Amino acid sequence: MYYVPDGTELCGYYECSDCDNRFLSLKVAPTLVCPYCGEEPNMEIGPDEEMPQIVESAKLIKMIEGEEEVEKMDALLSLAITGGDYNWL
Repeated sequence: MYYVPDGTELCGYYECSDCDNRFLSLKVAPTLVCPYCGEEPNMEIGPDEEMPQIVESAKLIKMIEGEEEVEKMDALLSLAITGGDYNWL
């Protein structure tokens, strides 16, 4: 699971078109490399190794602003993933 640190006031809410995972990220851009199924480039590869294809399959759904809103969205995402107790809502 991918969470943002406490005290975050701005983050992006993304959905990956390849694996359908949703996550929050401190990086805010129209598209990102998915932390679940994407592969970040390794700049320390050898001369005989092939550079992996960078695919930005996660698209920005919404920008979340404000510490309370970020905490709420983070809690809702973790609730959806873990299937935890929803009585606190």
